[in-house]
Amino acid sequence: MIAPAKGRSKAASPAPLYHLEVVLNHVKPQVHRRLQVPGNANLGWLHAVIQVTMGWTNSHLHQFCDGEQIISDPAFELDEFEDSPPVLDERKVTLMQVAPRERDELLYQYDFGDSWEHRVVVVKILDPDAAAAKVALCLDGARACPPDDCGGVWGYEDLLKIIRNPRHKEHKTMLEWLGRPFDPEAFDLNKANTFLRKLKWPHVTEGQLAAVLMQRDGVGK
Repeated sequence: MIAPAKGRSKAASPAPLYHLEVVLNHVKPQVHRRLQVPGNANLGWLHAVIQVTMGWTNSHLHQFCDGEQIISDPAFELDEFEDSPPVLDERKVTLMQVAPRERDELLYQYDFGDSWEHRVVVVKILDPDAAAAKVALCLDGARACPPDDCGGVWGYEDLLKIIRNPRHKEHKTMLEWLGRPFDPEAFDLNKANTFLRKLKWPHVTEGQLAAVLMQRDGVGK
């Protein structure tokens, strides 16, 4: 069992910086992001960072898995049933607690229907840096994540086949469903960092994350 994070005093030593690799499992070619985040970031904040950089819309439930321990938003009530394992509050658990060493791993799951699984690996742990103590940075990345609600790994494979074939009977319907051009090879590092800088430290509310994601996607323009 992971102990909830305790409040840090002003005299507490600064946190190290973590370099993380986030890989979307089972999707080929690989979709990944390389991130730099403060080690004392809580997992609720890390969730927001992953949503912004991967390209998701935070339209579904999510959770982190550290072995058999589940960490998530308590508002989801994932442990409401009698036989459900206890779920820790992601706002009170830090990255340093669940992944104290290099090569440690977490599983981040998003959308329990489409079942998107992300492998989160600690690549490197660096000395503290006051200039980076309250911000996330995307260092690298490749390819767009699938559109939300496309049907998981198999649905995404079908989507790509359809949009690549103008003669496919569902081509027009799929483009209309997407509502905007979709390039599976696209990833804009500068754009990712622009919107990461808008995330509030140390906690991001659902409303604030929604506003950042809508700005990122040009919704409402």
